[in-house]
Amino acid sequence: MCSFAFGRYLRIMTCSVLLDLDGTLIDSYPGILASCVAALRALGHEPDETLDIKRTVGSPLEDIMQILLRSYGDDRVGEAVTAYRQHYGESGLLGSVPYPGIRKSLEEMKRTGLRIYLATSKRAIFARRILDHLKFATYFDGIDGSVPSGELDHKPELLAHILSKHGLSPSDSLMVGDRRYDISGAHAVGMRGLGVLWGYRSRDELETAGADQLVDSSADLAGTVLSMRNGKQSL
Repeated sequence: MCSFAFGRYLRIMTCSVLLDLDGTLIDSYPGILASCVAALRALGHEPDETLDIKRTVGSPLEDIMQILLRSYGDDRVGEAVTAYRQHYGESGLLGSVPYPGIRKSLEEMKRTGLRIYLATSKRAIFARRILDHLKFATYFDGIDGSVPSGELDHKPELLAHILSKHGLSPSDSLMVGDRRYDISGAHAVGMRGLGVLWGYRSRDELETAGADQLVDSSADLAGTVLSMRNGKQSL
């Protein structure tokens, strides 16, 4: 538990961990790729069978579509996003599998009293369906993601929203993710950032972003989060 003195009283606060989804809890690449291909085809393009979008996974969806459409000289990003979300909502989101050890890590973090929140750039409605499908939803105290208005598409805005919505203290919270957006977003709102190395980007990206610590294996996630909470540099 986190604690601080308030006058002569000691107030006990529960530490919180905010978790990214794609590349952190689940490998969603097959479903994302299928939905990207479907979106391009909906706009009249025929993507190459060797299409590889691993370097873009975890970025805001509009950025991904802009990159994919660039090679076709097509600027219909909004239409591509709509087509993607239609396909993803129908079938793509079911093509996600949890990384080894993630369920056990969620159980361990929950058992020790951590409050757990999802913080994903994915649409919140899709994220909840994925967590429900994997039977992960019960581990979470809150599930937040992007919304149709677009105001929460970027991590700093999303994390600030989660902190405010759930009454969380940045100094008692930790953001966990596999992309620079997770780390820089955390730092922008006064949180620490833990980078995971089994996701979609490299150690270099996370180190360059200034990750406070890195974890190599998904099976070690809970242990690393708890050591950061309990150690000298505790949350």
